[in-house]
Amino acid sequence: MSDKSTKDIRTFWVAFLAGVAVVVGFAVYTLWPQTYEPNAAVAQDSFPQVELTIAGEANGKVLITLRPDLAPKHVERILKLARDGKYDGIMFHRVIDGFMAQTGDVQYGRVDGQNPERAGMGGSDLPDIPAEFTDEPYVAGVVGMARSQSPNSANSQFFIMFAPGPFLDGKYTVVGQVAEGFDVVQAIKKGEGPNGQMIGDADVMESMRVVE
Repeated sequence: MSDKSTKDIRTFWVAFLAGVAVVVGFAVYTLWPQTYEPNAAVAQDSFPQVELTIAGEANGKVLITLRPDLAPKHVERILKLARDGKYDGIMFHRVIDGFMAQTGDVQYGRVDGQNPERAGMGGSDLPDIPAEFTDEPYVAGVVGMARSQSPNSANSQFFIMFAPGPFLDGKYTVVGQVAEGFDVVQAIKKGEGPNGQMIGDADVMESMRVVE
């Protein structure tokens, strides 16, 4: 057998096994028990919190404890945008059942905006944030910052986990966790388009308020 044939066979098996690993990983997180237990190690009175009021198929309030000990720059961004009212009226533009609900596009994600079909493509008028990756695991109720392929591209969008997603660990910045109202999170309208994109009316963050 020639060296080229051996190399081709090796390349095939590497690609095949990589594909199997992706499929198995997806199956694991979709079948993982969708339970939620707040991290008892987080003292909720020692970290800033924000309260989301959600309307649509989900109706109610969600309290999120932010984690400046893990991601100070990202938490500072969320707090600034919340205090400036930038998150008010922003839709959940990408929601995948059994995975996560994504929102926070203050540029294109307004339900009364001019280009709601572009929701998920924008950020804010502030610069992107350098990655603050940690070993904090992505479990149900964890809040992470969305980004593009570049690790340093997070800006304003964030997502809330419905279930564990260990394949995200160390690759996306963890910024907080749901302290109250996880049942409201679970009720957020699920997307039916490609990759969980919303079709028709989307659930919305009517407001996000910093708990002072």
